[in-house]
Amino acid sequence: MDIQTRLNEDMVTAAKAKDKIRLSAIRLLKTALHNKEIDLMRPLNETETMQILSGLVKQRKDSIEQFAKGGRPDLVEKEEAELKILQDFMPAQMSDEEVEVLIKKAIADVGAVSVKDMGKVMKALMPQITGKADGKTAGEKVKALLSQ
Repeated sequence: MDIQTRLNEDMVTAAKAKDKIRLSAIRLLKTALHNKEIDLMRPLNETETMQILSGLVKQRKDSIEQFAKGGRPDLVEKEEAELKILQDFMPAQMSDEEVEVLIKKAIADVGAVSVKDMGKVMKALMPQITGKADGKTAGEKVKALLSQ
């Protein structure tokens, strides 16, 4: 089942159950996907959909961190609820070992030898891990491996 169909079904279910937070999060995701389709003037492919979903998840994580620093537990709770819902639509997350294997392969593929080559490695790596692993964590691992 594609993500659009799943979103529509989940939206109806959430509306019938009067689950305001789930309904809000699904609408947020549908709107983001729809706006991107309008920008591109074509339907999104799976990779583009995962990039948008990953971006929304990252935004929620950043917001949680900022609201926690600002002493706003009410907003932290709301963002955490939305994050959990958005993560339901993400594919299964890769293990650290799987990510490390892909990083080492990307380093070998681009012939990276120092931290200066990190951009090339990340460019080769990101399409493979988008939506399946945290890009920030992967970037830190790439940097650590290239620093050796």
